[in-house]
Amino acid sequence: MSRSLPLNALRVFEAAARHGSFTRAGDELGMTQTAVSYQIKLLEEMLGVTLFLRQPRQVVLSEAGERLRPKVAEGLAKLAEAVGDLRGASEQKLHIHSTPTFALQWLSRSIGDFQLKHPSIAVRLSTSQDVIDFAKEEADVAIRWGKGDWPGLDCHRVMRMNFTPMLSPALAEAIGGVKTPSDLLKLPIVSARDDWWRSWFSAAGIDDPGLERFPPNELGTQTIDAQVAIAGQGVAILNPGHFRSEIAAGQLFQPFELTCNDGRDYWLAYPSNRRNVAKIRAFRDWILATMPAEA
Repeated sequence: MSRSLPLNALRVFEAAARHGSFTRAGDELGMTQTAVSYQIKLLEEMLGVTLFLRQPRQVVLSEAGERLRPKVAEGLAKLAEAVGDLRGASEQKLHIHSTPTFALQWLSRSIGDFQLKHPSIAVRLSTSQDVIDFAKEEADVAIRWGKGDWPGLDCHRVMRMNFTPMLSPALAEAIGGVKTPSDLLKLPIVSARDDWWRSWFSAAGIDDPGLERFPPNELGTQTIDAQVAIAGQGVAILNPGHFRSEIAAGQLFQPFELTCNDGRDYWLAYPSNRRNVAKIRAFRDWILATMPAEA
């Protein structure tokens, strides 16, 4: 019986019992009187008892119906309470999925402002380089790197993913300063196989920088590349927008104004059919207001 519990019929029964009328129950539930009568009949046939006595111009609960009514009303109330509690808990927790670099270099430094403005919304942050499937992953919004053309998602650009070489001032001084792009090739190149390097050198007028002579390291994230550069161990190709604090503190130095972009930026993305969920709307409005210059 638990597998075929007729919840809809029980809901109709409870309304009809409460109103003492199939017509008024139908009005409450948006059903016709005939549809209400049909659901009650199905329930009676399943249970093998008569629940209502049909009298001229009225229906009256039978003895079996009187016994069933309070239990059904209590059960439906508990279900409604459980669903309401779950929905409330879900509404108060915002699950953000982000790339590791954006999470470390921007979200971790700014999310406190969002929580000050929205103290009733708790934040859960997950990080991964993977592009998640919202239909399979438990996330409300995602910060993605790409072109913002994902089907079924609303997307808002939040940061331009420009890139340019950066290094520590001390490393630049070690070779008497970095005055031309070719000077960079006198220094260790961090993540030399990154396509950004070849794009930037080409834009700087160096079509064959000889990057293959450097170790083919792959460190995984810009944050790690930046730490190598801050330590004076090489030149990294980075997005300046991520490292403003390090530049301001004199830890990183951008020797050339030339920046490039390969058409991929950071985007806030979420399912289009959830655009009006309050917590998603609150985060969207906050991040777009906080990063207007970037967006």
